Amino acid sequence: MNEKNVIVGLDVGTTKVCTIVGVQGPDQELEIIGIGTHPSYGLKKGSVVNIDKTIKSIQCSIEEAKLMAGVSFNRATIGIAGSHIYSFNSSGVVAVKGAEITQEDVDRVLEAAKAVVIPSDREILHVIPAEFRVDNTSGIKNPIGMCGVRLEVHVHVVTGSISLIQNLVKCVEQTGIETEAITLQPIASSRSVLSPEEKEMGVVLVDIGGGTTDIAVWREGSLIHSQIIPVGGNHFTNDLAVALKIPHAEAERIKINHGCVLVEQLNQSAHITVQGLSGTKSREVGLTEIANVLGARAEELFQIIDEIIKEKGLSEEITGGYVLTGGGAMINSLPELAEYILERPTKIGYPAAFGGMTNIMQNPKFSTVLGLLMESNKRNVGLVSHESGQNTDLIAKLSDSLKSVFKEIF
Repeated sequence: MNEKNVIVGLDVGTTKVCTIVGVQGPDQELEIIGIGTHPSYGLKKGSVVNIDKTIKSIQCSIEEAKLMAGVSFNRATIGIAGSHIYSFNSSGVVAVKGAEITQEDVDRVLEAAKAVVIPSDREILHVIPAEFRVDNTSGIKNPIGMCGVRLEVHVHVVTGSISLIQNLVKCVEQTGIETEAITLQPIASSRSVLSPEEKEMGVVLVDIGGGTTDIAVWREGSLIHSQIIPVGGNHFTNDLAVALKIPHAEAERIKINHGCVLVEQLNQSAHITVQGLSGTKSREVGLTEIANVLGARAEELFQIIDEIIKEKGLSEEITGGYVLTGGGAMINSLPELAEYILERPTKIGYPAAFGGMTNIMQNPKFSTVLGLLMESNKRNVGLVSHESGQNTDLIAKLSDSLKSVFKEIF
């Protein structure tokens, strides 16, 4: 099999590392041929805190994916999140050189839009055009070939900490995998979960991971806001562990199998048996007590999201409501509670099926890694839209700059 046709997405998360391998068929269709997941031990809130443990987790995930796929690979598109990610909106204006707008004019206006002062310890990850304006005509997605004298663009700029990006890239490259591109995780999740109609209508994607919750706000097909909240599924588990005085692993089991955030939906007299610390007797705990603990944390998370949306003045943009995805979204009754607090329609977002995807993979916890695979496939096929094309150029530049810094330091 031609190694050029093998496409890989690598999601290095706080609770799990997931590698997914796809291959391009003769008709450019993407087919999934392998997946490897392994618990992640070296990250906290999306950032690397232990390099050796992170490398080992990535290595185990990659080996499992290679074994299942039966092919070798040395490049991957990796996802990034963490509380160090910061995004903002910017704009740029240039005069059009010739009679009609060319790719060169578009490149110049994007350069102008990203010519903003950012701290020296931060790097631009993405510059995503929301809309172009030619003279007095707004709402243009691709201005190439149009006539005008003034070209303006509104963009969404995503930045990250150079050192924390380097740490992640270093861990991946230590396993023998070259970083093909770096993509913000909520952008990848949006790719696999949201339909073009939802992006056009106006939705908020809420990706509840292990260490962070990532939000991406879409309107008229464009990303208008993204943010990483340092609260995730691990916080729900930790709350249970502390409240019930039980080990973390037992708290995780209870959250997955018996977790619910609305007491009203439970049998008030139902109990389950929980195992305490090693050497202590097991005991009975009411399901309502578990729901009270998880419900309090969920309420706090949705209130934070509500405050962000209101503070950014985006409430009127969200006509399509909220879409919850990620492994942390699977707690019972979460969409109902979100709908009550956020006062908008809310649903669980499942990845769209493609390429022989199995039922096991149509799970919100695989949203990000499937999105990374789709992003990588778009890039390789060359059917890239203007927006993605700009992302690719910038990510390629970022990867090159990271590699040079990486060589200098290490």
